[in-house]
Amino acid sequence: MQVSHPDDIPTLVYANQQGEIKNFPGLHMAGRSGNFFSRPLPDDLIPLPEGSELFLLPDRIPIGISPEDETPVLLDHDPDAPRETIQAVAAFMAPAHTAIHTAAYEAASSDIPPLPLFAYTAVGWLQGRFWVSAFRSDPDSRQDARSFDSEKIKSRTVRQLKKYAKNRLIQHLGKCCLTYGCPAARNYFLGRWEAPLPTSPVCNARCVGCISSQPSGCCPATQDRINFVPRVSEITAVAVPHLIQAPGAIVSFGQGCEGEPLLQASVLAKAIRSIRSQTDRGTVNLNSNASLPDKIELLAETGLDSLRVSLNSARDSCHARYYRPVNFIFDDILAAIDIMKKAQKFVSLNYFILPGFTDDPDEFAALCSLIEEHRPDLIQLRNLNMDPDWYLETVAYAPGAPPMGIRNWLAELKRLFPMLRFGYFNPSLR
Repeated sequence: MQVSHPDDIPTLVYANQQGEIKNFPGLHMAGRSGNFFSRPLPDDLIPLPEGSELFLLPDRIPIGISPEDETPVLLDHDPDAPRETIQAVAAFMAPAHTAIHTAAYEAASSDIPPLPLFAYTAVGWLQGRFWVSAFRSDPDSRQDARSFDSEKIKSRTVRQLKKYAKNRLIQHLGKCCLTYGCPAARNYFLGRWEAPLPTSPVCNARCVGCISSQPSGCCPATQDRINFVPRVSEITAVAVPHLIQAPGAIVSFGQGCEGEPLLQASVLAKAIRSIRSQTDRGTVNLNSNASLPDKIELLAETGLDSLRVSLNSARDSCHARYYRPVNFIFDDILAAIDIMKKAQKFVSLNYFILPGFTDDPDEFAALCSLIEEHRPDLIQLRNLNMDPDWYLETVAYAPGAPPMGIRNWLAELKRLFPMLRFGYFNPSLR
């Protein structure tokens, strides 16, 4: 895949008091990595991917880079209307793209509410288009915007909802598809690739950045959590036809619209047995916090093909501050990985990427130790969907050295672990 990079550095973009997005040629765009601000290199930049969105960041003042001496500069007013306030702008990128820098800004005050639960990538303007500091992390097109036909999705979803009016899981997925535009739910109704199997209304972690459950008064959750445990028959009605018919077929327990699926392990085990009694085609996957190794062992024995372990950090202390686990510890997660590997099953790390934290030298060292000792097969490079300031405060971010840079971080991992795969999606294994 040919990658396009600019031949110059894009300029800073901002939103004026009316919400119009403008650019300021007097400053280059800046990128943020933790507490560090810099000008992205041309090789850091790609055109804003199709399907991405631009977000205005209220009460956040944009930072650019001086073309003369490369120092960060705060742009605190609209150059075209000096008495008017402005706000920073960020990109929320389409799936399969990973940030190199987050948006650069300064909070207007110390008591502003956190940003909604999205990822905020640095964006600039050059040659009539927007550019982001990011790279394509997976060539798989399964969630590309151009692969979705809205009318086809709607008609097929409505038809399926009428056909399975009493299947609560299919009805739930219909809402995920039509209300929230969930790409996995869309692909299920289109009969292709990876289909979601949410099962658990409860969780044994209290993730600060949980996208399906947030306390009142905080930033709102981005989607509704499932409020029932599906019956085995409801699960198999989704999974079996999909695995038999879909190209690149995967079904995945553990979705953004649920808690922790391992808390329903007995239901999952029965469902997997039922699925595998009807077809051996496709991949049965579990997205999980991997908190209950004995339940992982049960599911591996019943036919689970792959496990994706969600991690914000390879360091116990940072993991605990974000996940706020209930009755499990970091060693349980490592034990679950070892159980799957011993069973010769596939293990991915769903590793949340936040520039400045992910590529912090101490975090990198901890991740290398985890890889060396527990040998996951794949790292999925998923952008952290959370206000960067809120997250860094949560994990008590205190860098001892500047970050490596996300591109250098990735290159060094590939050099040290040549058998380790990198991507964005759960792979189809059979």
